[in-house]
Amino acid sequence: MCCKVAKKISHLPTNQYKRCNFVANNNKQNNLQIVMNIAIVGVSGAVGQEFLRILDQRNFPIDNLVLFGSSRSAGSKYTFRNKEYEVKLLQHNDDFKDIDIAFVSAGGGTSLEYAETITKHGAVMIDNSSAFRMDKDVPLVVPECNAKDALTRPKGIIANPNCTTIMMVVALQPIEELWCQVIKVRVEQEPLRWLNCNNNTAIW
Repeated sequence: MCCKVAKKISHLPTNQYKRCNFVANNNKQNNLQIVMNIAIVGVSGAVGQEFLRILDQRNFPIDNLVLFGSSRSAGSKYTFRNKEYEVKLLQHNDDFKDIDIAFVSAGGGTSLEYAETITKHGAVMIDNSSAFRMDKDVPLVVPECNAKDALTRPKGIIANPNCTTIMMVVALQPIEELWCQVIKVRVEQEPLRWLNCNNNTAIW
């Protein structure tokens, strides 16, 4: 049993091990239950609010939730799972020391400025901005297509593509080896984008 557990949690940041607990299910068998400390940076925005909704909808195992925002949002209060949380001011300090995963959607500039602060104690930063999409040391992940890439993250950061790209690659991934060469895409609000299916790179 210990070997199986070690395999399951071997990819987790060091500070998550202490929150891995054994619980007995209805069949009296041991299961691994991971309870994590979660931060949301940019919680007052539309994406930040969606983070809260999805975490609740999927019953994500949260021990502690910490909300961060700009000086305009600091002090605001949000209710999550019948508990009220106050937004903290995002600063260069040790507020992320006990955080396991930080969901960040506060713009590329904020992501670049605070990445080191967020990750220095071992938190995994999942960034929704364009800041790290072309960084070779940051995996660009769409879970339905390349979830395993998220396990290798030299900087402790995981990036995700633009929303239009995410929807497209999910549909194309099963058939890319059969016929896909280059796809030209134009979206209304942004410039022409190119997706090179030969080497899985996107040019923005």
